[in-house]
Amino acid sequence: MDGAVVVPGISQGAQWVDEVLLAGPANDICFRLTQPADGTSVPIDRAKLRRLVRDRQSELAEAGLRPGGAAALRLPPSMAFVTHLLAVWRSGGQAILLDHRLTEYEVRRAIERLVPQVVVEPERPIPAGLRTFFEVDTAVASYSGHPAGTTHAVVQLSSGSTGPSKVIGRTAEDLVEEVLRYTRIDGVPLRGERLILLPSMVHVLGLVGGLLYGLHAGVELVPPARLTGDAIVQAIASGRTPATVLGVPFHIGLLASVQRPPNLPQFKRMTTGGELVPASVSQSFEIKYGVPLANMYGMTEVGVIGTDLAGVHRPAIRPAPGIEVREVDGELHVRRPESPYLGLSDPARWSDGWLHTRDAGAVDPTTGLVTIRGRLDSQVSVGGLKVDLTEVEYTLGTLRGVEAAVVVFDGSITAYVQLRERRDRDHLEADLAQRLAAYKRPRTLHILDQLPRTTTGKLVRDLTVLRKAAP
Repeated sequence: MDGAVVVPGISQGAQWVDEVLLAGPANDICFRLTQPADGTSVPIDRAKLRRLVRDRQSELAEAGLRPGGAAALRLPPSMAFVTHLLAVWRSGGQAILLDHRLTEYEVRRAIERLVPQVVVEPERPIPAGLRTFFEVDTAVASYSGHPAGTTHAVVQLSSGSTGPSKVIGRTAEDLVEEVLRYTRIDGVPLRGERLILLPSMVHVLGLVGGLLYGLHAGVELVPPARLTGDAIVQAIASGRTPATVLGVPFHIGLLASVQRPPNLPQFKRMTTGGELVPASVSQSFEIKYGVPLANMYGMTEVGVIGTDLAGVHRPAIRPAPGIEVREVDGELHVRRPESPYLGLSDPARWSDGWLHTRDAGAVDPTTGLVTIRGRLDSQVSVGGLKVDLTEVEYTLGTLRGVEAAVVVFDGSITAYVQLRERRDRDHLEADLAQRLAAYKRPRTLHILDQLPRTTTGKLVRDLTVLRKAAP
């Protein structure tokens, strides 16, 4: 497969799904699932995956999905999600991805806005528990919607870590382009290797960097039986072929928490997307496992923007092949030929072919390396002095006993901290006073049992949510 694939619209679904995602030897193992009950391994080869997708297509057609139509998938990570997604695309339809952890109110608002023809949900409530992959029986219901209003193959909601979710669309051509971009990045898993898949496939890292790239490249996708450090280690150790772990900083923390991990010669690297990794967590991980902690920077609107898969440029990354990044007044912009947002385009977010990331950063004119310095709105003025809240947050994360921290400006600098061990607030503030100038230090410090997180595991920075969570 090369960059010559032409994908003009969602109606060409069967062509691009068959050529880019489902092509390959029938006996290729696409997934290797572990049964939680007894730990047995269940392989799903390419022939079975193709058969399951065709069966799902028939079900969706009976429910009323037609080429150019839209189907909302409210499913947890599962073979049901994978096969319904591919079936929607293969039918020439638009897939609207709704995280199964959204509330009924959030789902209802999304469906009222996006009006799909078909809604696919679990037949029964999803059992509670730390799981990365589920067994799901589905209910496929017709809905009084209309054909898709755009030619986007997938519609996603942003993570909502800094405010209300945005509705984002990506075309089939755009998805194929990103899958092929992954093939040109040094250090990604190769054919015959394994990818320990931790992020939700409803969101861009798990969807494209995990599912779509894995299917295209012939990489075996291995979701652990449970979302624990020990289960992730077991998934790595379950095969002899090289294994890359794909996750977010929360998952690094899970691995770092394993007391005595075994020798894992097949552990190739851990690749993380999302927010910056606290120094204490990255150091603990690297000491325990001795493998590169790779960094990936991306957005729902674009997919992967840049990487440092060898872990040598941290905190900088190198733009992914075909991606152009510039810095304007301290903000990173990414070239994007059209707005990714459904509805009216906000010129503050996209204009003249450039997506405004709202991330603060710089581009080295000599090396081309991009340094991300956190959210643009993390820079505030205190008494006429500039303070980068990302620096304050990072420094808090280096203190003994701190599991995670969020620092915001709420009239003054305010910190929300989650501890891994009991510590007195006065001692924390005294430690911080040795590392930060007085004008940078939080005026208020809240200690929470658990910091709010989005469904993707990102720390929530929305002031309303944080205020409600504070004791």
